[in-house]
Amino acid sequence: MNDKNTQKIGFVSLGCPKALVDSERILTQLRTDGYEVVPEYDSADMVVVNTCGFIDSAVAESLDAIGEALNENGKVIVTGCLGVKPEVIQEQFPQVLAVTGPQAYEEVVGAVHRHLPQTAEHDPFTELVPAQGIKLTPRHYAYLKISEGCNHRCSFCIIPSMRGDLVSRDAGDVMQEAQRLKQAGVRELLVISQDTSAYGVDMRYKTAFWNGRPIKTKLLDLCEALGELGIWVRLHYVYPYPHVDNIIPLMAEGKIVPYLDIPFQHASPRILKLMKRPAAAENNLKRIRAWRETCPDITLRSTFIAGFPGETEEEFSELLDFLDEAQLDRVGCFAYSPVNGAAANDLPDSVPEEIKQERLQRFMEKQAQISAQKLQSKIGSRKIVLIDQVNDNTAIGRTTADAPEIDGVVEIELGDFEVFAGDFIEVDIVDATDHDLRATIPDEG
Repeated sequence: MNDKNTQKIGFVSLGCPKALVDSERILTQLRTDGYEVVPEYDSADMVVVNTCGFIDSAVAESLDAIGEALNENGKVIVTGCLGVKPEVIQEQFPQVLAVTGPQAYEEVVGAVHRHLPQTAEHDPFTELVPAQGIKLTPRHYAYLKISEGCNHRCSFCIIPSMRGDLVSRDAGDVMQEAQRLKQAGVRELLVISQDTSAYGVDMRYKTAFWNGRPIKTKLLDLCEALGELGIWVRLHYVYPYPHVDNIIPLMAEGKIVPYLDIPFQHASPRILKLMKRPAAAENNLKRIRAWRETCPDITLRSTFIAGFPGETEEEFSELLDFLDEAQLDRVGCFAYSPVNGAAANDLPDSVPEEIKQERLQRFMEKQAQISAQKLQSKIGSRKIVLIDQVNDNTAIGRTTADAPEIDGVVEIELGDFEVFAGDFIEVDIVDATDHDLRATIPDEG
């Protein structure tokens, strides 16, 4: 589509993978409606900014992006999580054309049509949009969002006020999208939502249909069906509920990737209660041991908060002891930061900033040692990797232990071998750094 009369849209997408999927859906509809998507401010007739509003730094980044778009282009529509506070945006940028909240696909597209109506004739039959829609990820992997919103009210989080309560997608609809993505060349699906393990609760696990057969709108049943596609399926944002135990055998059998992204956030029962975390009363160490007995190759990623209001030195030591016991593979940690509108702001005994930062540093030093030892133990093993990019005589790939963008990579010496992005290949692990692996391709001879 290159008609000089075609209206052109620039797009800025900020925030998490869930917001990225929102951006993809908006872009797909705009392309379907005949708009051209362009990568520069100068060539755009209008810019859409999909914002993040989860923490103060994300709000600042979103406001900066809006300001830049206005300075560079002048015609801007704002959507996304920060859009639930239109007064914040409009007070600073009254010239913004429209503000909508997250998941407001029709409102965003309607605002574009209103402020930038199409002038060129559009034939949807000759200007086809791919069946899988517009994707902002590389061709060989894609995010698969299975639900919106969250039923939990964690005291440090304002996501439910932005995205609402849990609304699951029909399992048949999810599977049709997954099948389209596979047919388009996707080799890895990253399953995302605010609370993946709660999938289907709001629908009472109703029975849907895929390819003429029944499938329950339930995480286990969805994973079993996704496992039939013959591609990598990776689960993100899973809470450690007991029913998650039933998914681990699918990983042991190779049906889905042996990887769980579980935001534990802390180890102290009192702090978890103050956080109002789901599954706070579960014995997570016992559960982790059981998972590893069932699937020894499982990779566990998590995130934690240091310096939550009221956290004592003893409770922080409890968190460090948990790291020693759990031996998690991939871990992120954040010093607690008040979020405007979060209930945790009203908790007493806030931790001084210097102590928060000191605890964060101690946490990361301990976890760095654990992660480095985990990587060193892989030297001498043979792994399947998915190639992400090829540069001259080296390729960058990932094992099942590595999610794109957030985990490590495998740097592969190619020698005389030719590989392409999206290929699965076998490699021998020959070295490790603190975060990544080095590998060579086995000599078939």
